[in-house]
Amino acid sequence: MLSLDIPQLTAMPVIWFLLIAVLWIGFFVLEGFDFGVAMLYPVIGGKSDVKRRVMVNAIGPTWDGNEVWLLTAGGAMFAAFPGWYATLFSALYLPLLLVLLGLIARGIAFEYRSTHPDTKWRNAFDWCSTIGSFIVTLVLGVGFGNFVRGLKVGPDMLIAGGFVDRFFGLFTPYALLSGIMFVVLFAAHGAQFLAIKTKSEVEASARKTADLLTPIAAALVAIFVVWGALSYPLVANPFIGGLGTVLRLVVGLLAVICLVGAWYAGRKNRPGLAFIGSALGIVTLVASIFVSMFGTLGFIDASGGALASLNIVTAASSNLTLTLMTVVACIMVPVVLGYTAWAYWVFRKRLDTTDIPVEA
Repeated sequence: MLSLDIPQLTAMPVIWFLLIAVLWIGFFVLEGFDFGVAMLYPVIGGKSDVKRRVMVNAIGPTWDGNEVWLLTAGGAMFAAFPGWYATLFSALYLPLLLVLLGLIARGIAFEYRSTHPDTKWRNAFDWCSTIGSFIVTLVLGVGFGNFVRGLKVGPDMLIAGGFVDRFFGLFTPYALLSGIMFVVLFAAHGAQFLAIKTKSEVEASARKTADLLTPIAAALVAIFVVWGALSYPLVANPFIGGLGTVLRLVVGLLAVICLVGAWYAGRKNRPGLAFIGSALGIVTLVASIFVSMFGTLGFIDASGGALASLNIVTAASSNLTLTLMTVVACIMVPVVLGYTAWAYWVFRKRLDTTDIPVEA
């Protein structure tokens, strides 16, 4: 496959790379607090079925709609960059299988939790949701950490063995830090969401949990950003060069500032601002990761060359295909944004334990 020293970029692949980044950011912001709330069932809900029911109801009307962002991001990758999609979904089959199993466990938990009143039944499905959310968050965090580090590929991605990194080779110290960071960050984000979505006991517990986890998340993000800038600079990236390292560092540090601001707003009893700060922290963090991936798509040449055989030029669909996709996106994306906003507006009411009916 072609290896380019001076890549000839056109506008459409760049536009679709940015659109895919926006879709992933939307997924992490919206589904991030869903994952966080589910991971916090044992912490905030404890053994109280009523508290856990409040937490389930807080995300119940919107969790499946939030997953649409993941499906759309995957579909956009498939259509806009088929080489990128094919590589990730074949070479990274086992990690993505774990993500799929985690999502299945979460979906089953939401759908079947209330079909039987037995406490053990509900506890079992709550644990399915907690464990599934943890697995998905951890694996995605490890994956995006590897995109910053750079996944090694051989000279030809169309043949078996073109992808050098294997399953256990993905779990480097930096990638594990990224996975842990995502888990803590999403848990803090979920606690911030519960603080604006619930009242009384659950709200108080959520506020305390958010105040504890948010500064830890900020510290992990700071380590992740600085470590990445020092150990994995973008000087050899012909698409963005050394400027990318500076840009990635600046945007990443903005994430730290947003999270510190979220913690401060929470301490000042401004839960709305705290949640916005948490969301902006995720936005800027993921944006910094996509800065690392610009052009190279998160791949590096295993042979030590300046550019891997798989990149934004070689993996992209034709300009005609991308142009037609842009027309469709201009029509459909506003629809998705519209029904998402409508759903959150309809279910905007805060929830309390007194809203849960007493069962016979």
